[in-house]
Amino acid sequence: MYFKHIKITNFRNYENVSLDLHRGINIIYGKNAQGKTNLLESIYVLGLTKSHRDFIDHDLIRNGEKKACIEGNLKKDMFPTKMKISISQYDKKLEIDNNKINKNNSYISYANIIIFYPDDLELIKGSPTIRRRYLNTEISQLDSSYYILLNDFKKILKMRNDYLKKISNQEYFDKNYLDVLNQYYIDKAYLIFKMRKKFIDRMNEYCSNIFESLAQIQDFHLIYKSNFDQSLNEEEEIKKAFKQKLDHIFLTEKKLKMTLLGPHRDDFMFYTKETDLKKYGSQGQQRMAVIAVKLAEIELFKKYKNVTPILLLDDVFSELDKRKRNNLLKYIKKSIQTIITTTDLNTIHKRIIESAKLIEIENGKIKHIEEVKTNGRKK
Repeated sequence: MYFKHIKITNFRNYENVSLDLHRGINIIYGKNAQGKTNLLESIYVLGLTKSHRDFIDHDLIRNGEKKACIEGNLKKDMFPTKMKISISQYDKKLEIDNNKINKNNSYISYANIIIFYPDDLELIKGSPTIRRRYLNTEISQLDSSYYILLNDFKKILKMRNDYLKKISNQEYFDKNYLDVLNQYYIDKAYLIFKMRKKFIDRMNEYCSNIFESLAQIQDFHLIYKSNFDQSLNEEEEIKKAFKQKLDHIFLTEKKLKMTLLGPHRDDFMFYTKETDLKKYGSQGQQRMAVIAVKLAEIELFKKYKNVTPILLLDDVFSELDKRKRNNLLKYIKKSIQTIITTTDLNTIHKRIIESAKLIEIENGKIKHIEEVKTNGRKK
């Protein structure tokens, strides 16, 4: 899949830009603070309805304007699809082929996008909330039913928390109601646990070899941390053990007025052999680990969804030494639409430049474009 064309209106520092993209490699270059990252962000927002950065939606609108709009022509399985997202101060509107889409899960199943940007190091160094957000976004792209499940879980979690607050100062309460609430909660929580565990297991099929290729370090893997007992195999055993944990800490939850166990407390860790990369990995190893995880996702999309996702690389090459750049090259292929940003073309290998469309950005405008000929030379 690839975006053939995008149109950006009043998004960030872009007033009005219309741009054709190459189905293979595209390089967005220019000085700092010109809008390169904003251009990548617009593509991400178009596909996934939200920014990969922590911003409120209306912050994406250009200063002084009331609405931002991003449109794109997506080619997928040889069939064109027109995607459109409009963002105002109050809401978002989604369209596919000029038809309004009311549910996000129906929209985000169209374009699959993987992004790496410098702040992705927070995926290792940051809080569990960041890693859970990553899991939710990527699994939702692979399986839109997860998005629905996650929303259902959030609703039952809120109901349970509200009830804990209500009975926090009561000695007697409706235990039958709590039992029903707990059973519904456990059922939804277990399904999320199961889908997250499957995702982590599948990632481990690929990311170890990729990390070894990038960093020459063996036995890289992800470890999923959950309140569900992963040593058990049968669903009923797992649910029973989880219920026992809930019963055991009920008085504490009642006192604190919140649910302490469940997917909203999940985490996962980055390891090489017995080494926790968050605590003991160098920044270079951490960066390679995140890149390996993102590249492993490409293989998951190809194997389990039969699609090739769009890859966005924001200023990746400038952070790597020459050896690591060369190791990364083998994963940048013409068969994957890849959009790269850089302030310096010299940081990108000549082979990549020769097969890429070059787009120079200056102050939110396209300054210069060099197309790609079929033989790899520029026009």
